[in-house]
Amino acid sequence: MAAVELGLGETVVGRDLGQILLKLEAIQDQHIRDAQRPREQKPEMTAAEREAALQLLRDPKLLQRVADDCARCGIVGEDVNKQVAFVAGVSRKLQHPLAVVIQSSSAAGKSSLMDAMLALVPTEDRMTYSALTGQSLYSLGQSDLRHKILAIAEEEGIQHASYALKLLQSQGELTIASTGKDSVTGRRVTQDYSVKGPVSVFLTTTAIDIDEELLNRCIVLTVDESRQQTRAIHDAQRRQQTLEGLVEAQERKALLTGHQNAQRLLEPLHVVNPFANRLTFSDHQTRTRRDHAKYLSLIQAVALLHQHQREIPETRVAG
Repeated sequence: MAAVELGLGETVVGRDLGQILLKLEAIQDQHIRDAQRPREQKPEMTAAEREAALQLLRDPKLLQRVADDCARCGIVGEDVNKQVAFVAGVSRKLQHPLAVVIQSSSAAGKSSLMDAMLALVPTEDRMTYSALTGQSLYSLGQSDLRHKILAIAEEEGIQHASYALKLLQSQGELTIASTGKDSVTGRRVTQDYSVKGPVSVFLTTTAIDIDEELLNRCIVLTVDESRQQTRAIHDAQRRQQTLEGLVEAQERKALLTGHQNAQRLLEPLHVVNPFANRLTFSDHQTRTRRDHAKYLSLIQAVALLHQHQREIPETRVAG
């Protein structure tokens, strides 16, 4: 039928379809090899680097230190947004991590804010993409996303993968059955692909109305678009052209490395909140069921971040 519709001979169409099939099988084989690639290893820290990282984690004003260091890296203002995004990034080590959507109009600085926060995260703990196709998440290795940050430059970049992404956030795992070629017999067989979470998702968007299903799963941060903030950004841009600004740019690499090393020292511990029963939360809408869960995860992430400033007790269960 294809030959009739195209006005070509069946031999020509059959040959072209065969070439397409071979190309698709090669792409599928490459996806399988990518899924089996070893995970990036943590770089070794020197004794001095480890001590500097511990000093950072033991700073009584750790969250303010994060905001101040981001300012030194060129992100002025936005202290609350920087602190919330930073804590959300740390939450990747929890069983129920937070997701973040940074919302603003075009050119307001949402991408700069996200990039600055991701720069504080160890390179082996983050994956950044401009867009995702409908099947791309399923092609990742089983543990490639586990306790990592998955960052997508714009919300539009996940349109074809939104269902899989929402499922990964809700259930912490993705599984799909796909037809492939057996490497031994060459016969077509059904193969299972599984991607395990949990994963923390970071997105940016210029949309005013955000997808309700996505909104339920994320913390939405809105960028300061005031004239005062614009003036502060202009001042920072001009400072970058001075000698002081050049010196600060050279110091940023060491600053970022220190934060990355500090996050490498954070252990994925269980967090117990002895005051949880005293907490209250709005209950006027059903969507607050998810909002409440995000609220509790935010508290857990803050506690996890300060683990080197608190006692870590142990409880023995079933021996």
